[in-house]
Amino acid sequence: MAVKNKLSLSVQYADPRLQELLPRPLLRKTVQAALLFPAELTLRFVAAEEGRSLNRDYRGKDYATNVLTFAYTEDEDAEVTQADIILCTDVLEKEAAEQKKSVPEHAQHLIVHGVLHAQGYDHETDEEAEEMEALEVEILAGLGLANPYQE
Repeated sequence: MAVKNKLSLSVQYADPRLQELLPRPLLRKTVQAALLFPAELTLRFVAAEEGRSLNRDYRGKDYATNVLTFAYTEDEDAEVTQADIILCTDVLEKEAAEQKKSVPEHAQHLIVHGVLHAQGYDHETDEEAEEMEALEVEILAGLGLANPYQE
């Protein structure tokens, strides 16, 4: 049985469109499944304008993206992982439709992806991407969700 790490979770619906579809208990369960360490996290759902602004200001990319992770404790010795994970409602809904997935299923994948980033995982190289994707698939399977990378 997996260890249940301590979690302090704040959820912000700056864009309230998904509030009913993605209730806090589902979000907590999803985040908890991806935690490898104790964490203090904020999930924030935003519209395209805020998502684009954050992506432009912090990553130099002038478009809204599906998920952004702002990790504040990338030190391996940190006792608690701290991060803000921003999900763009517009992009999330568009991608879910394109991929023929439910919005909650796609949101759960993006949350797992963001939580892994918060804990130091990345996908800059092929090796890193393979490791991160394998972990995502395993976590999502534990939540009863399909492999998001299978076509």
